[in-house]
Amino acid sequence: MLPYPALHASHSGVWIATRDGTREVSRGEAIALVADTPTIVLNAPLIGQRLGYAELSGLDLLELFAFVHPARFAVPTPKGIAQALDLPLPADEAGIADLLRRAAAALIATASAPWAEQEGAWTAARSLFRLRWPWAPALGQVLPKPDTAERWLFSKLPEWEEAPPRAHPRTVTLAPDAVAERLASLTGSAAEARPGQRAFAAAAAVAFAPRVARDTPNLVLAEAGTGIGKTLGYLAPASLWSETADGAVWVSTFTKALQRQLAQESTRVFPDPAVRRAKVVTRKGRENYLCLLNLEDALQGGFQGRAAVLAQLVARWAAYSADGDMVGGDLPGWLPTLFRRNGSTALTDRRGECIYAGCPHYRKCFIERAARASAQADIVIANHALVMVNAARGRETGTRPTRYVFDEGHHLFEAADAMFSAALTGMEAIEIRRWVLGPEGGGRGRRRGLAARLSDVASYDAAGGEAVVAAVDAARLLPAEGWLSRIQEGNPFGPVEELLACVRGAVFARAKDGEAGYGLETELSEPPPELVDAAGPAAQALDALLRPLIALGKRLEAVLTEGPDWMDGPARARIEGAIASLGWRAETVAAWGRLLARIGGPVDPDFVDWMTVDRVEGREYDMGLHRHWLDPSRPFAEKVLKPAHGVLVTSATLRAGGDWDVADARVGAPHLLRQPSHFEAVSPFAYARQAEVLIVTDVKRGDLPALANAYGRLIVAAGGGTLGLFTAIRRLRGVHARIADRLARDGLPLYAQHVDPIDTGTLVDIFRDDPRASLIGTDALRDGVDVPGHSLRMVVMEGVPWVKPGVLHAARRLAGGGSAYDDRMVRARLAQAFGRLIRRADDRGLFVLLSAAMPSRLLGAFPKGTPVIRCTLDEAVARALSLGAEVGHGAQALPMEPPL
Repeated sequence: MLPYPALHASHSGVWIATRDGTREVSRGEAIALVADTPTIVLNAPLIGQRLGYAELSGLDLLELFAFVHPARFAVPTPKGIAQALDLPLPADEAGIADLLRRAAAALIATASAPWAEQEGAWTAARSLFRLRWPWAPALGQVLPKPDTAERWLFSKLPEWEEAPPRAHPRTVTLAPDAVAERLASLTGSAAEARPGQRAFAAAAAVAFAPRVARDTPNLVLAEAGTGIGKTLGYLAPASLWSETADGAVWVSTFTKALQRQLAQESTRVFPDPAVRRAKVVTRKGRENYLCLLNLEDALQGGFQGRAAVLAQLVARWAAYSADGDMVGGDLPGWLPTLFRRNGSTALTDRRGECIYAGCPHYRKCFIERAARASAQADIVIANHALVMVNAARGRETGTRPTRYVFDEGHHLFEAADAMFSAALTGMEAIEIRRWVLGPEGGGRGRRRGLAARLSDVASYDAAGGEAVVAAVDAARLLPAEGWLSRIQEGNPFGPVEELLACVRGAVFARAKDGEAGYGLETELSEPPPELVDAAGPAAQALDALLRPLIALGKRLEAVLTEGPDWMDGPARARIEGAIASLGWRAETVAAWGRLLARIGGPVDPDFVDWMTVDRVEGREYDMGLHRHWLDPSRPFAEKVLKPAHGVLVTSATLRAGGDWDVADARVGAPHLLRQPSHFEAVSPFAYARQAEVLIVTDVKRGDLPALANAYGRLIVAAGGGTLGLFTAIRRLRGVHARIADRLARDGLPLYAQHVDPIDTGTLVDIFRDDPRASLIGTDALRDGVDVPGHSLRMVVMEGVPWVKPGVLHAARRLAGGGSAYDDRMVRARLAQAFGRLIRRADDRGLFVLLSAAMPSRLLGAFPKGTPVIRCTLDEAVARALSLGAEVGHGAQALPMEPPL
């Protein structure tokens, strides 16, 4: 055993374990201990929050686990660590502190002998020792020194290889019997017969038929209720078409959880792991992947302090990662949160500064490897945003797919809304400035401006060099460091900062501060004279930047055509990447110019324009002008649907209780020449027996103590297993503060998004792993949670999820039918929230809505046959108690257990 003490803190108490045993201590005594003595803890930020000691640091067991077992996930709880290390669980919560000591000893013992992830550990430990990482001395005593220089990250990673361009897919027609046979092979002979799944697969196959005319894809809209098995239902025709046509099918999702589920389901299509790696590729945006050049800079002194420790642990992970995905991949989601996200975002390419073939790690780049693998794959698992980015401005024009499957299709409208919008804000403008100018004022890091990235082109092509100089000069007129303070103090510098200052003044003059301290917005109509006057110089400044960007892009294309002697394959790839990046920036600046041209001019009926001041808890952090399409499905149809040959859009809530006209409009079908085909498969679940909807009528809206009391009583009655959904972060935090300690004393852990220093994905993993735990959060939990079984047996919503009023919503409401538009949005949100509850045939659950004002017209959001009961809170608690007893976790079903 290690000589260090261990500390465990929860809402119900604090315990310290030493060689002499375990004792319960006060929070003050615990803080004094960790301030003076190296102490083993599990998740230091979380323990610090529970102790009220934000600066807590120590020997974090999760950091040691990430070092010894990189690219291996463990639920970051005592139970999860015990399971990952095959250690016995303590009998009660008082034994957790000693469990932490035993877990640390087990990890150190693993490192003392050869183990699977040993390669690179010695080198990393030496670097971490210099960084004063608390675990380094203990590891240094046991790690065996390698006989020869060990291969580490940059020498260990394999290089991708070029492949010949893939031929255009063959024209094939899928026979119905062949689709049914493929589905049967995927589900297995022992699977129960699912007529709905077979009908769904047959309907989905229509999307893979040959296209009849240009710009007229075979569009299928299929609503398949939970339990139909739509994933295998569309993978059957998709995999069959890919095999026979030798083409790629892109399966797009909205949530990372479904991406992971799809990757797991693909094992049925390709059971052999080696074949599956070649045939199935997961793709995400560049900002999700580790940038090796950024990591190298961090390891060589670009990061300091705790951020440098994170870089070393990320390097350990990268050497064993399957794909280098830092967001939702095999990097544990809890690892960056241990460092307060200090530095993790700087390890990805979030600013679009990739130099492509100019990078020394280009041949090992995770992003490039995924792009090339997807060009040869049969199934590419992507997301809505990436599909739209690739279609609108991607580099991979020659390998764009002809067949798409959009799962979670009810999110296509909002994904298109985000993709095809424009925002001229201070934060967006300063990013453009940094991209053009590079580091200013002696700034550190690998950031390079246009001149540095294209120095060889500028020296070869005089016109290109002049365009770079002109762009650099023009970018100096954009907001610079300190822009927000200057505007707040009334001293803006440059035409764009002057414009933003006028925007701020207009917003504060006109906006209604409905929720004090949070964002403000107002329409751009009837702009004040000073804003109109500021728009002209700002537009000229943007035009001065746009012209050289366009000219430079044209000169780079000319250089590619001329093919000078110095331009080898890598140089060509770098120039092609620069052209794509320039096009993206030029498109952004051009959209800003169109937005400014609207100020003081006629209104464009296709767009909604407004002004904002973004704040959080009273602190301003951005401001600017926004433009969104009134109907973003129009650009989606032009950029994505029309070039495709076949598209399947599916979801369990595609219509959300409405008709097909609504679903058609939200995916862009009216903008196509050919009408889509529709399919509906009703969920096989017996909702009349498996679920109830309770509308609680005696919890007064706006009464936070009453709301907290309702959540607390319901969770205790059900014995945990509750997903709580809120429409406002402030009320979520208020409820958590009032009930977390009380629930913990009853052995019912409560986790909260926006409260606990844990990422959302890990919170869901913790919730799924513990049937006595409950989780509360906001919209992200309404859509992205898949927790079958008893771990989720009750969903509680604080009220009717009305759409937050705003300029954009008001415009779409007016165009979409007024209150009927609101009702459609609310029904969709209710249907999505209810969909979290029943995930398999043996699930039982309650859906509780704490709102006496729930209109009956919205009840169509729930599956047909689901009992809907209006009742008091006491009656709802009684039903929750009965449910908890039925599933074996209720307040009277079992004695209270510790959070394990």
